[in-house]
Amino acid sequence: MDNIFINALVRASPCSSHTHFTKTQIPSSLSPHVCHGGRRRQVQTPLSQNRAFHAPPLRSAGAVTIAAEHTRDDYKHMVDYYSDSLYLQPEQPQDQPVFSLPVLENEETVPQTTKLPQKRPKVVNDDRKLEVQNLVNILEDENSSHETIYEIYKMLPFPGVSFLAKDIRQRLFQRLSVVEKRNERTLIRYLSILDDMKAANLAVTKPQWNSAVMFAGRCFAIISAREVEAALHIWKEMEQDASVQGNHVTFNILFDIAAKAGKFVLAEMILKEMKARRLGLNRFAHVGLIYYFGLKGDGDGVRKSYREMVEAGQIIDTVVLNCVIASLIRAGELPAAEQVYQRMLNMHDREIGSSRASTDWKAIRELGRVLDRAARTFKKDSETRNRIQGDQSLTPNVHTYIILVRHHVSETGELHRITTLLNQMQSLGLPIHGRLFLEIFKGFASHGGMRYTSWTGPRLESVWDSFQHVLNQEVEDVYVAKWIAIWTIRAFGKCSGSDRALKVWEELKTRWDPDERESEIMHGILKPIVDQSRANS
Repeated sequence: MDNIFINALVRASPCSSHTHFTKTQIPSSLSPHVCHGGRRRQVQTPLSQNRAFHAPPLRSAGAVTIAAEHTRDDYKHMVDYYSDSLYLQPEQPQDQPVFSLPVLENEETVPQTTKLPQKRPKVVNDDRKLEVQNLVNILEDENSSHETIYEIYKMLPFPGVSFLAKDIRQRLFQRLSVVEKRNERTLIRYLSILDDMKAANLAVTKPQWNSAVMFAGRCFAIISAREVEAALHIWKEMEQDASVQGNHVTFNILFDIAAKAGKFVLAEMILKEMKARRLGLNRFAHVGLIYYFGLKGDGDGVRKSYREMVEAGQIIDTVVLNCVIASLIRAGELPAAEQVYQRMLNMHDREIGSSRASTDWKAIRELGRVLDRAARTFKKDSETRNRIQGDQSLTPNVHTYIILVRHHVSETGELHRITTLLNQMQSLGLPIHGRLFLEIFKGFASHGGMRYTSWTGPRLESVWDSFQHVLNQEVEDVYVAKWIAIWTIRAFGKCSGSDRALKVWEELKTRWDPDERESEIMHGILKPIVDQSRANS
């Protein structure tokens, strides 16, 4: 079913060299899918998700290992950009080290999600034993939602944390701090429990403070001065009122928030404070530094930060290289980004890196923490570290293609290049993702409806048919929500007219039940389309 979307776009492609592509020509590595409520989960084998540095999986006799063929210098030069050759020039020595960037996620920021001990913890207040026990049971259930956990917690009288033993409180904070996407609801849930801790005069730990800073600054997609101020306020409360000294995780978070808000002067001040406190760099700080220079539009800084990460003995994987690609694109160096992408494809062709990159956000987060610990643990054991490096995937994953497709949709409008990328994605056996559909519909809304455009109505219909088919198959991460509905309606309004756009909206409504706020937004999107339809009739 992954082939459907690609084939539809290939058939629609203006390039004749792609129009003869058939489903049987590209291998597919589909896993079975099951439906859980409104979102879909992909059933994956344990082999594809479990990673550990303790005992890397054995390789087949013909497998090529990174440790055997690639040195640390090879990794450093992977992001160098030369027009004629990959390695024409030696690396230039650097006299001054660059600032070291903090980044958000770390094992202290997102604590280990270990299960509660088998022995039931002592309940602080026997009067509420049943309610507390219900909360303990739901916390032990890894499939329970944050909404359910919070609702059960709120059944306790204020302040609810005073009825909980210390280990239950820690588990409660752990569960609520680990979210795929932070938003206003996750912020309110977490900070309300933090307020309960203050009301009960209970000590808040450093990781709990760090998560509060993160939620305050990162609950919206676009970070404004308001979020920066909120994060700094919590940090000030943490250090001055609670007398809890911030660590490198705290400053990672603050720097990330300041940089993404475009407050570069503040970001530099945070870096200097981090340096003054002699806070060290970890994997996440190195990756964040690469991202930071991309935000500043400094391609040389991106490359230099990447090389320093390799020199520091950190383990490189697809997540790191995706950050390099996105940062080079932000710095206006698309050819350099495309070259890194091509080298990742070459790594796949030469069978380098035996582990397949996971698409599950929790697995990706956990892998980052494992690799961070591995780099520290085996810093002086180069043989073991190289073996771990050799087991990591450097092949493009779905997120790689989302980064590249998003750029071509928003900047170049090259439908032919997008088709080529999706064709290559399918050849790697990667699953389709709803974000790719969203970007394609956005492309038709942005570039369609003009003379001589490649983004035509018939091609849009072909993509729409494939989108519906994938929805019917209940593919993981493909579903109807606010933004994909908005861009789909805009695309049809631009390419096929208001009447067709309204018919598509009727079909979308059968698959999506918007809440009151979303309905208001859609009403604003549909109003000019309805007015145009009435004017035409």
